[in-house]
Amino acid sequence: MGISQTIKQLETKLDSLYKLEGVVISQLEKLKLEQIIVDLKRIGYPTGVEVEIAEHQAMVLGYDEVHEQARWVAHVIMPDIERGNVSRTNDFREDPFVTTGTSVKADYWFSGYDRGHLAPSADFRWSQVALSESYFYSNMAPQLPELNRNKMAELENLLRSYVLSNKEKLYVITGSVLSDDLPKMKNEGRKNEVSIPNLFYKAVLDYSGDEKRGIAFLLPNKNCPNPLLMYAVTIDSVEAITGLNFFNQLSDEEQNKLESTKNVDLWRTKAMQGEVLPINPTTLPKGKINTVQAQYFIGNKARVCGTVVSVKYSERSGATFLNLDKKFPNQIFSVTIWKEDRANFSYVPKIELIGVNVCIKGVIENNKGTPTINVKNEKSIEIIEN
Repeated sequence: MGISQTIKQLETKLDSLYKLEGVVISQLEKLKLEQIIVDLKRIGYPTGVEVEIAEHQAMVLGYDEVHEQARWVAHVIMPDIERGNVSRTNDFREDPFVTTGTSVKADYWFSGYDRGHLAPSADFRWSQVALSESYFYSNMAPQLPELNRNKMAELENLLRSYVLSNKEKLYVITGSVLSDDLPKMKNEGRKNEVSIPNLFYKAVLDYSGDEKRGIAFLLPNKNCPNPLLMYAVTIDSVEAITGLNFFNQLSDEEQNKLESTKNVDLWRTKAMQGEVLPINPTTLPKGKINTVQAQYFIGNKARVCGTVVSVKYSERSGATFLNLDKKFPNQIFSVTIWKEDRANFSYVPKIELIGVNVCIKGVIENNKGTPTINVKNEKSIEIIEN
């Protein structure tokens, strides 16, 4: 057999393998979608408020016709997102599974509100079917751009990072906190009266590993300036304000254990390790503020308290930079000690201050959006007890 014939045979064999790969991938996707619904039923759809349940292939939702949006959307973030490469479809459309009809494009157009995904499309990039389903209007709710494009996106990224780091799937229930007194969108040309929620929630359950854990988040429908984990709450607290019972097929013992606690440290990404929550301002003495409050005192003299979680020394400028509570590049408050001022310290700040609780005294400046104090000597840094 000549070389050319051998090449042709191998190419034919390779084509067959490609076709077989496509068949196997399609079969796997179908089975995984079926498993998602089995798993969601196993832990239980939310109950407690009357809704129309629409069961899709990758998500299940409870639609509230009065508010023209879902009270809850349940889905699973799969470890498959690591290899997912399906592109956004942007095929926003009505949900045929909701018999009363859903909101439509005209309800959101020129309203000032984003069509905020409850179950985010990026969670479904491993499946064309699942990704397309995420664009049903039943999966949308009015979110201000300041929330949808910032803190909500940050929360969604956090949960995907958790899945990628732990190689475990997450059960997520997302929804609007709905009540009869909510305002409606009033944009011209609307077809439905869509309620504008004041709060959105996510209830999250890791039920796959040996150490099962749960947490929830409550985000107001506005700009959320605090570090993300400050919006963490217990699942029980979300159940209380929504009237819903999540994960109700679990035993009473499991529900009590998973829904009554919120250990935020278990949910930190690798990049967030070593960070801490800002100090509760109510525990600080008069005249001292925490790192979140610093943004409201730009141009003023203040004492800002927090924990030094990262330090950087610049060889080029000779400056030392300290970040309190959150690390670079997500810092919320920083301290700068310039080269010419290091001689005013009896210790080496980059070594002695890492992990230490401090209060920084000085004028708060705005350094590219981050509140900053330039410290000239060690008297401006008060070391405080834990």
